[in-house]
Amino acid sequence: MSADPLPHLETFLQVAERNSFTGAARALGVTQAAVSQRIQTLEQEVGVALFRRQAGQVFLSEQGQRLHPIAQRILALHQEARGALRGIRSPVTGQLLLAASTIPGEHVLPAVLGVYRQKYPEIQVRVTIANTQRVLDLVDQGKTQLGLVGGKSENPHLFYRCFATDSMALIMSAAHPWKRRRRISLVEMRRHPLIVREVGSGSRLCLEQALQRAGVGLSDFPIALELGSNEAIKEAVRRGMGVTVLSRQAVHKELDRGEFHAVQVSGLTLQREMFVVWDRRRVLAIPVRLLLEDLLCPASATVS
Repeated sequence: MSADPLPHLETFLQVAERNSFTGAARALGVTQAAVSQRIQTLEQEVGVALFRRQAGQVFLSEQGQRLHPIAQRILALHQEARGALRGIRSPVTGQLLLAASTIPGEHVLPAVLGVYRQKYPEIQVRVTIANTQRVLDLVDQGKTQLGLVGGKSENPHLFYRCFATDSMALIMSAAHPWKRRRRISLVEMRRHPLIVREVGSGSRLCLEQALQRAGVGLSDFPIALELGSNEAIKEAVRRGMGVTVLSRQAVHKELDRGEFHAVQVSGLTLQREMFVVWDRRRVLAIPVRLLLEDLLCPASATVS
């Protein structure tokens, strides 16, 4: 390789982590032509193609995927060496783009990011909250680096790791006739209006899968309302418009205050896994890897 490979390696990392020559040029403050020239020079030096183009996007080749973690370590050591010589410790910098569905986004992520920001204050964190399907779309499109969701899709490009479990229950207002019950039957549940989340929501998917395992479908129930947020559903339940299935975490304050009542449904398993998801076609930048360490070590926990 050339006597000064660092500009080439830094450019390589920028292109790899943005899947874009244009985005890398913008981040580095140089022209796209300069980025292309550096990558071409690096590829000539190592003797292999480091990138491949697919559907208008740039992805690492198999050889590029091998080089990526090595390039990260080389540049990290370079920063560490310069900091040591100056008597200062180089902070970890960069940007972390996250998307999360409602339960992990509102009830798990704040605590995780609190610890993360204390450890890496120089990393800029941007979070988008959406339903599970939207989060998975953002990950697949490369618009976010990491997703936290309550369900999976069949997309072969996405890779999932469980980081927590979540308990759901049938929720009703404190004035409901079942307010003193702890368990009801599936037949009883089918007699009352049901309020559900929109298609694409992780909690709806969990309910549909639980019903399918029990031999019934959502179409077998009288659907009173379909709403796009947990807060809207809670308000409808509060007004006595029906019962709903939600994460206990989403209604824990109302349950503690006695505003809502939760029951289990015999024959219905309302337990789900929470997943962290990323696109296996794309490389994980150092800020992303550091968050994964916080999420996955220790192993899966219960949302509480």
